[in-house]
Amino acid sequence: MRNQSFNFDEALKQLQSGKKLLGTDGILTPLIKQLTEAALQAEIEHYLSTTSIDTRKNGYS
Repeated sequence: MRNQSFNFDEALKQLQSGKKLLGTDGILTPLIKQLTEAALQAEIEHYLSTTSIDTRKNGYS
């Protein structure tokens, strides 16, 4: 998987040229994907860190 960051200048150029904001090829699609992946990763990390704390309290690992 290739990590691409959202380019605001390029998005503005595309918007000015009439490209759609949403949809499969929309201007905001890469940004929405990036934000969704970051949120899911944070949620997974939080869950795993909480789970490891809870299992240590119970004596399980």
